[in-house]
Amino acid sequence: MKPKAKIRLGDLLVQEGIISEEQLMQTLSAQKQSGRKLGYMLIELGFMTENQLLTFLSQHLGVPLIDVTQYRVSVEAVLLLPEVQARRYRALVLDDKGDHLLVGMSDPADLAALDILSGVLPKPVKVAVVSDAQLFQAYDRFYRRTEDIASFAQELAEEYQDDAEFDFDTGVDNEQDTAVARLLQSIFEDALQTKASDIHIEPDSEMLRIRLRVDGVLQENIIKEKNIASALVLRLKLMSGLDISEKRLPQDGRTNMRIKGHSIDVRVSTMPVQNGESVVMRLLDQSAGVLSLEQTGMPAALLKRFRVLLKRPHGMILVTGPTGSGKTTTLYGALSELNQPSAKIITVEDPVEYRLPRINQVQTNSKIGLNFSNVLRTTLRQDPDIIMVGEMRDQETAEIGLRGALTGHLVLSTLHTNDAISSAVRLLDMGAPGYLVASSLRAVIAQRLVRKVCESCSEAYQPTREESLWLKSIDSQVANVTFRRGRGCQTCNNTGYRGRVGVFELLEMTESMMNALKTNDSVQFGQAALHSPGFVPLAKVALTYAKMGITTVDEVLKLIEMVADEQARATESESGEEPEENNELEMTNIQSSQTVSPGGNAESGAVPTSGTSRAQNIPTSSSGEFSFELEPRDNGPGSNNG
Repeated sequence: MKPKAKIRLGDLLVQEGIISEEQLMQTLSAQKQSGRKLGYMLIELGFMTENQLLTFLSQHLGVPLIDVTQYRVSVEAVLLLPEVQARRYRALVLDDKGDHLLVGMSDPADLAALDILSGVLPKPVKVAVVSDAQLFQAYDRFYRRTEDIASFAQELAEEYQDDAEFDFDTGVDNEQDTAVARLLQSIFEDALQTKASDIHIEPDSEMLRIRLRVDGVLQENIIKEKNIASALVLRLKLMSGLDISEKRLPQDGRTNMRIKGHSIDVRVSTMPVQNGESVVMRLLDQSAGVLSLEQTGMPAALLKRFRVLLKRPHGMILVTGPTGSGKTTTLYGALSELNQPSAKIITVEDPVEYRLPRINQVQTNSKIGLNFSNVLRTTLRQDPDIIMVGEMRDQETAEIGLRGALTGHLVLSTLHTNDAISSAVRLLDMGAPGYLVASSLRAVIAQRLVRKVCESCSEAYQPTREESLWLKSIDSQVANVTFRRGRGCQTCNNTGYRGRVGVFELLEMTESMMNALKTNDSVQFGQAALHSPGFVPLAKVALTYAKMGITTVDEVLKLIEMVADEQARATESESGEEPEENNELEMTNIQSSQTVSPGGNAESGAVPTSGTSRAQNIPTSSSGEFSFELEPRDNGPGSNNG
């Protein structure tokens, strides 16, 4: 549906009383300097909201206002308009109505753009008004690089033969170089659009798999041309400075590339497998910068307590969790706040993920003896105020870090343990003296990432009986709660999830916990920790998010199951016996006084552990349930927390 004539948007808005004449003049003056459209300037200057503008255009043009996130967009219709033109004219083909195409535009009054679209598209056009922000989200969602990847893979397969000779000085011959570059460019662009954290290139006997990790879950794309795998791996090795002649040993490298205005740091890891070499690439968007502590999703009450700890002049703070749980993001957020001209900060990392100004960052290199412990010794002679150690990997590193914290330095580090309580016990298991851990350790933050419910397809969900029993073991007040889940839509790629949120628990050391550590009494330490002021376990925090509709019951139970699996492995490792198979949930144990705690076993009620021999015996509360306050108390700097 075409507008009859050019609309003077500003005059109409003044006539309707939405903006004043003075606001219109101010906007027109700003528009001359920026060159942007009047509607965008009105929103940017705060004279009206985007929803007001869209509603106004819909009413005066007589066209529908459509929410793209709720509309069932036809993918086939979207692809009728090339991405370049869609982005240029702020348009998206929403549906094929048979005799016409429904096209969403952020500015349907743009007659020039409408004329061009009418000439490009194969059917007559009817217009709808859509949000500009929703358009850009839709572009990244619908204009995937799947077809480009398949096309470039086929092109490369035609040029590349198994017996082709490669120049090992340049990597690939000139004819194939362009095809490989285009294919890799498409793969990286697809990963950037889907906000993938990792790219997996995996050769199989009959195909090549390209898998992207999005929100912690792998999404697979199959390429039939399996013979191109070696060309891809070779090019990636050249890009990341690896030995292209070595195919028998794993290699690690890194490179940097610019994709659609984003500076992407790529960590490359290769590994020989049965059908060639597997490559995994971790993507770090340097353009986005380091996230602040608020952006990590840390709750306000916990963040306040954490900042009090960061202001202390000495002591050790550990951030713990499995790989990919966001530990480094939290540490970098803390370093950003501590990065002041008055503070000397040195980091020891493997690898250095983000470059930070004013901070002395050291990349370890075990091949030349530049390991964590050696660098850490030198670091203490560099007169630092704050030290960040990438990971406490062994006894020597742990002891040096603890002694540094004891001698007037603030030491930040990570540890691969299951929860906050088991972190201190892990240090004891590594061989660190109990008195040293008790004197140096100030607090431990444990964290996980859980997927968020897709807002576009969120719906009410009633847990099953088995799920309800598990949830009641965490919090008895869940009987009348309405949970949410995503049914799956185009916005979330039919997963029901979109984005992730951090789940945190903070354990601050108290006098009773320090006394337990001095005597290496892990059981007493666990009891003191569970009853310490303000401590809320990960499982209960995750359940709180589920009760708020942020995440799902399934994500909460996955977190519990992860803890339970590690507890089972720890028990098996301690006893040296195979665990008995038990595929049924013991309902009677859940309802008895020995309630199954999340991740514990029905007999001991043990809390989740990291798989250490001492940690497996840490008990829960006497009732077997988590009964801690949801809003942690802020003890303040003067509290008795060691």
